[in-house]
Amino acid sequence: MSAPELPQRIDHDAPVFVISVAAHLAGMHPQTLRTYDRMGLVSPRRTAKRGRRYSARDIARLRLIQRLSQDEGINLEGIRRILQMQDEIDDLRAQMQELTQLIAAMRVAPPASRLFTADPLGGVHLGGARIRPTPRALPGPRN
Repeated sequence: MSAPELPQRIDHDAPVFVISVAAHLAGMHPQTLRTYDRMGLVSPRRTAKRGRRYSARDIARLRLIQRLSQDEGINLEGIRRILQMQDEIDDLRAQMQELTQLIAAMRVAPPASRLFTADPLGGVHLGGARIRPTPRALPGPRN
């Protein structure tokens, strides 16, 4: 009898942990996780019956929150701002990667196909092929 095959890639965003397991893995009390959810520090996915489901990425974020709070002495508002800035950095890195791919595609394309058009939503088409998705709206200034 052969063992079932494991997935080739583990999805760190898959919502698989119930709150009690997530709390145990993060070294916190479940009520702390509920508080962090209300504050927006961690946003677990919800089941149809509104139960919280945490991903491996959520667990890592909870551990970071705990380390910043306990080891670094940062208050929850400071942690919220740090996490917000980290999310913005991650978004900027993703945009930079998209632009790098766009530049690479343009460099290898024959000169005649380097013509591009933009659709009304801001998507870019190179030689008739869509090469960059429609951009997301940039967040406004936060107070």
